[in-house]
Amino acid sequence: MESSDLHIPLHQPLAERVALETIFDQAQVFSQFEVLCQVLDAVPNAVSILNAQRQIVYVNAAFLDYVGVTSGDALMGARVGEALNCIQASVESTGCGTSDVCATCGALHAILQAQQGKKSVQECRITRAVNGELEAVDMRVWATPFAVDDDLFTIFAAVDIADEKRRNVLERIFFHDIRNTAGVIFGMAELMRNGIPETQGIEFGNLLFRAAHKLIDEINAQQQLLAAERGELTVSFRPLVSLEVLHNTLALYEKHTAAYERHLHIDLDADLFVLQSDEALLGRVIGNMVKNALEACQPGETVTLGCQQQENWARFWVHNPTVMPRNVQLQIFKRSFSTKGRNRGLGTYSMKLLSENYLRGSVSFTSDKKGGTVFTAVYPLTA
Repeated sequence: MESSDLHIPLHQPLAERVALETIFDQAQVFSQFEVLCQVLDAVPNAVSILNAQRQIVYVNAAFLDYVGVTSGDALMGARVGEALNCIQASVESTGCGTSDVCATCGALHAILQAQQGKKSVQECRITRAVNGELEAVDMRVWATPFAVDDDLFTIFAAVDIADEKRRNVLERIFFHDIRNTAGVIFGMAELMRNGIPETQGIEFGNLLFRAAHKLIDEINAQQQLLAAERGELTVSFRPLVSLEVLHNTLALYEKHTAAYERHLHIDLDADLFVLQSDEALLGRVIGNMVKNALEACQPGETVTLGCQQQENWARFWVHNPTVMPRNVQLQIFKRSFSTKGRNRGLGTYSMKLLSENYLRGSVSFTSDKKGGTVFTAVYPLTA
């Protein structure tokens, strides 16, 4: 779970836990407060009580319902990320709160503030593993400190704000990007209606075509993403030629506004091979890689596309010479996270969602001063 503007230095005490016997002793304390338990069970949001080691000692009915278990005993001693199946919770053997990515976790930040005696409200993003597929959830979390005798605990509550985040992004897309593109189309049509020199007719027609294509592409991208998140996306696999995929992507983006004063080219060592994939979705993934690379570049810099066949796998990659800051690297595939500001872009998130949930592949990246930034998508050659 992450929050883009936070960074928590990790240290060994974050890994410490108490024995399960102690957990059940602490849980017994709260089971005696029957009225409190009834009140918390009536709350529609997921609520848990955590001990000083951030381990669960109580969960309400809404929490149980959210994670799909019937008894709180199954969650006793776990940390919140572990209970929610956060993919970062298993990165380190020490569990939730101890991986590098956890250093930007809004939930962890809130809990640690509560342990210092301060009530905290944060936003965080969690990528859950649910039935073998990735599910992104945006959450607002509250952490409130309280004590029982000499023991310190934290009341941790969470509410899903994915719809709010999605609405904000869609509003930005439709009220900003699509409005701007529609404005270009209107302006070009107005000029053509009033008459343009015959020698400029083809140029104006090409500009109008590209603007209209961009408008349709923006709408299709959001339609695909919404369908993918709902599990309603239809995938159509057919034979595709690797170099044709790259050349089509290059042709689409070399006239894109993001490519202004930037250079796009295909690596000379790119392999020629055939793979089974969905043309539209694969093009969307590689196109998002290219667009992000162009936006990261400075004028005069070059974005390179390439592909390789590695035994039974197809590898597509996009390189740009810039380096992503560490805090960006830790959150790059999270829904609602963007380097371009609040409520911007879903490009990197959609790369991962489409690749892993629909194209049977994976997306990764490397970013350092020596090699710049390379996004890589790997897919099986056969469906």
